[in-house]
Amino acid sequence: MPAHIWDKVKDHPCYSEEAHHYFARMHVAVAPACNIQCNYCNRKYDCANESRPGVTSEKLTPEQAARKVAAVAAKVPQLSVLGIAGPGDSMFDWRHTSATFREVSKLMPDLKYCVSTNGLALPDHVDELAEHNIDHVTITINMIDPEIGALIYPWIYFKGKRYTGIEGARILHERQMEGLERLTEKGILTKINSVMIPGINDQHLIEVNKAIKARGAFLHNVMPLISDAAHGTAFGLSGQRGPKPAELKDLQDKLAGGANLMRHCRQCRADAVGMLGEDLSQDFTLDKIPEAPSYDPEPRRLYREVVERERADRNKAVASAEAELAETVEEAPAKLVAICTKGGGRINQHFGHAKEFQVFEVDAKGVRFSGHRKADNYCVGGYGDDDKLDVVLAALEGIETVFVAKIGRCPKDDLKKAGIEAVDQYPFEYIETAIAAWYADRFGNRAETSVIA
Repeated sequence: MPAHIWDKVKDHPCYSEEAHHYFARMHVAVAPACNIQCNYCNRKYDCANESRPGVTSEKLTPEQAARKVAAVAAKVPQLSVLGIAGPGDSMFDWRHTSATFREVSKLMPDLKYCVSTNGLALPDHVDELAEHNIDHVTITINMIDPEIGALIYPWIYFKGKRYTGIEGARILHERQMEGLERLTEKGILTKINSVMIPGINDQHLIEVNKAIKARGAFLHNVMPLISDAAHGTAFGLSGQRGPKPAELKDLQDKLAGGANLMRHCRQCRADAVGMLGEDLSQDFTLDKIPEAPSYDPEPRRLYREVVERERADRNKAVASAEAELAETVEEAPAKLVAICTKGGGRINQHFGHAKEFQVFEVDAKGVRFSGHRKADNYCVGGYGDDDKLDVVLAALEGIETVFVAKIGRCPKDDLKKAGIEAVDQYPFEYIETAIAAWYADRFGNRAETSVIA
């Protein structure tokens, strides 16, 4: 990766898989207005229970957003990125979006700024994005064929008029491509989000990937459709299913060689706060933060120094792990393994506390991040919940091994009955190092020597 690109993404948890182990992001919900309707979206402005895009506990003014950013930065030294992702559209609600960045930049000019948009109003604001030093823009692009788009978008609102069907989807597509091309010309990094909707655009996303790569997109993030009737979305109410984890991985694997892929997205709320995979938003509602929070940049500076040392150490460990696999494993089947981690690139979480699993693929060529699986934490009040274990087992479909820092005897036995091995011999080790050592023991020369002995 060119040095100037690495400098932009090295501490952005969404644009760098490595960075998401160390850095946090926050979204401020200052842009409620939206100019399209998506069949997978139902915006909610006072919801604390759902974890999906378009949902927030409270709408903020730009001044309130700046106050909240200062409060979070004072408590979360990992914070590196401020994003505006709704709950509507950041470009359509540009007045609030731009005012927020002006307010925050007065307090914290060292933060990275990014926005997320459906792209319809994007071409109107590309120059202003550059003026605000916003060098990361995410566009949701689900189609390049208006006939498919008509199945996803009931209507768009453009230049004072509502358009429906194929005509609306065509206008949206043209504006998205124009916006992407202009961002590339400006040197602004773009991430393209695509929602995988089985039976509608799943195979079509291969063509989307080709189109966005040709126009200079930096990353392509294919996300699973979140479909639940309780959310009140058109797809949820109609019974449109989301993809299974194996289907999502299969599509992502087919896209290899096209635009770079993001596999670590958590499909965050519009008011998300913290590391990816955790949400501290309810700790920083307006009623819980000071009227005039004080901000000292020193803890964030010191934290970055720690991260640099940790990164260097981890990179050495990863290189050593790859060398071990190359030396000890000649040919063996690829394996998917799940990891319980709280961040830092280490196996550092109790099985019962995991709300998600990071998934890695390992073979003789090395260890690669594959994705993540959401699951309710098994332990509630110190006791295991059998119903939640069923959810965990469903999340681990297709995975035979889970690495944990610690696990109780009962859940370990239950996992074994389900054909899943819990590995607890590598607590607090780097993920790649532990996986490589385990794989070499099972499938490498050391395993053969042990059998002969």
